[in-house]
Amino acid sequence: MTITEQLTAEFHLQPWQVENTVALIDEGNTIPFIARYRKERHGTLDDQVLRELSERLEYLRGLEKRRQEVSDAITAQEKMTDEIAAALAKAETLAEIEDVYRPYKPKRRTRAGIAKEKGLEPLANEIYAQAPDSPAPLAMAEAYCSEELGVATAEEALQGAMDIIAEMISDDAGIRRRLRNLCMVVGELTSAAAKPDEDSVYADYYDYKEPVKKVADHRVLALNRGEREEFLKVNITLDSVKAHNVIASATLEPTGHSLCTETVRAAGNDAYVRLIFPSIEREVRSILTEKANAAAIKNFAVNLRELLLQPPVKGKAALGLDPGFRTGCKVAVVDPTGRVLDTGVIYVTHSRAQYEQAKRMVLAYLEQYHVEVIAIGNGTASRETEAFAVEVLRESGTEAAYMIVNEAGASVYSASKLAAEEFPQFDVSLRSAVSIARRLQDPLAELVKIDPKAIGVGQYQHDMPKKELEHALDGVVEDCVNAVGADVNTASPSLLRHIAGVSGAVAKNIVLYREENGAFASRAALKKVPKLGAKAFEQCAGFLRVPESKNILDHTGVHPESYGMAKALLEALGCSPQELKRGHVPDLDEKVTAAGGAEALAKRLDVGLPTLRDIIRELQRPGRDPRDELPPPVLRTDVLRMEDLRPGMELTGTVRNVIDFGAFVDVGVHQDGLVHISRITDRFIKHPSEVLKVGQVITAWVLSVDIKKGRIALTMKQPAESA
Repeated sequence: MTITEQLTAEFHLQPWQVENTVALIDEGNTIPFIARYRKERHGTLDDQVLRELSERLEYLRGLEKRRQEVSDAITAQEKMTDEIAAALAKAETLAEIEDVYRPYKPKRRTRAGIAKEKGLEPLANEIYAQAPDSPAPLAMAEAYCSEELGVATAEEALQGAMDIIAEMISDDAGIRRRLRNLCMVVGELTSAAAKPDEDSVYADYYDYKEPVKKVADHRVLALNRGEREEFLKVNITLDSVKAHNVIASATLEPTGHSLCTETVRAAGNDAYVRLIFPSIEREVRSILTEKANAAAIKNFAVNLRELLLQPPVKGKAALGLDPGFRTGCKVAVVDPTGRVLDTGVIYVTHSRAQYEQAKRMVLAYLEQYHVEVIAIGNGTASRETEAFAVEVLRESGTEAAYMIVNEAGASVYSASKLAAEEFPQFDVSLRSAVSIARRLQDPLAELVKIDPKAIGVGQYQHDMPKKELEHALDGVVEDCVNAVGADVNTASPSLLRHIAGVSGAVAKNIVLYREENGAFASRAALKKVPKLGAKAFEQCAGFLRVPESKNILDHTGVHPESYGMAKALLEALGCSPQELKRGHVPDLDEKVTAAGGAEALAKRLDVGLPTLRDIIRELQRPGRDPRDELPPPVLRTDVLRMEDLRPGMELTGTVRNVIDFGAFVDVGVHQDGLVHISRITDRFIKHPSEVLKVGQVITAWVLSVDIKKGRIALTMKQPAESA
């Protein structure tokens, strides 16, 4: 099966879709560009499918490369046979390829290798053949005694031969594959306390056993971390009788008439205990870990996507509060565009006099800068700061509201080189307050400045393989930024570098060019930016908006290559340029219907239907932000404490994190509540992400409250008494 055929089968696509997508990728096109502007060529696949296909393509090409390397290595040893070539061609994973290569792979000096040096390989082959008329193995071994080769007795010769046979059995790809599969089906994952008398968060795993095939991914990650921190001893166990039967069926002469059969059986048992099972155990642990890592990375990516695409609070001046006890609460006021207007430090947990002074200061900010929303970080002293903010809002007489903002990563950003370049006049703590305020105004624009791993919407993210995690999260950020687009005249370099085709260096050049030459007047002006060549322009132009341009199409997601088509469409619909310049074409849907519909127009204008529909959608709402179509974030005006919660109480909350066993929800108290997967819906779901996503506003009911442990249990299933 070719790579194209394999991708076609795995992704349930048509061959032409895969062939065209692979060609587009090989031509150097970015995934966002392919997804948005080459829909006809790939059949309107979305960016996530395209990215998964691209990653699978890379893996399969790596697999083919390794297959060829192994083939070349075996051929160079002059040991290639039709059987080996067939086994290599049949191998579907790297593990299977390595199984085929194992007998021919250079080895360190082993017991079998030493025995071969002593000339015992012919004896091993003769015993392993198990001929019916063979003499007893010990008698056969007499002929191999040699003082010169260091074989003093027949017993030594026989043991050496058995060592060779054990290695031969261990190197058998078929035996290893069957044992690996057996372990995956009937093996068990177990753990015990490495320090029995020491309590820890891993206490639930001090006496743990579960079938390998059933173990949940998050438990695999928990066991791995407990083992790494030396609290747990983790093992794989396998029924030895079943394992030895697998080896016996593959190695023993079926009639059992040979005197050599028991010797081969003993060598097989030795091979399993000493060579095969330790390796299989490592492989199975690795398979489980890779699967768990892949699931955790995918979950993190899904959560990050939803977090980045949370609806912004547009057009409102915001006041950011970064809570703190000893060092006080840092304050930053930003205008509706995110420009910093004022900063300060208040103390809401110290003396009464300082508390009153803090109130006067914040009230002055609210009045002077017409603040409409307050963003409060959810870290240390958040609860006290929230109570303070509620009191201030009551006294202000304004309609301003507040929201608790997840400040994960704010400290990472504020101490970064990027923050120092952006706000050289502010200290680290004040930068955090600015970041918190801006997160409410435009989550995407602010969060792209932070390492995705520090954002905190996954589980065990710090245990993930760094390269794989960064690759997945960078892809999510790229998809989100391009889905929204960016204003080329206001976007930061951090945002611009995630635009398709724009590198970090080009992003800086775009900002430098506008600083030196003023705002870009058109998309075409981007071609003057140093290092932004024709290919980069093709990739990025459609995702960069130029609100200052006289050409209204520069305000939209219509690609410059389709400007002629857009104008032809307007002419076909009888629309005047003046209508377009006013920001939209009124009654566009009715005009399309009157012209015979989109399909008829596509044929008439000789354009792909998906592209035509995209152009129509952009002309309906030039410069539209897809996030505006989502429910707005929940803003609050009053504080709720854990002590106020009662079982059965109905609450409105925002999903903060979705993990394997449930979701954490902000219900307006300092501590997020947990909705267990069994409490999300009445129907069966494999993962909470089937129903919930980060940023989603839900209704939940309190199940229980444990103030001492700081735990709130919630349910999304309406209690009978509340129904």
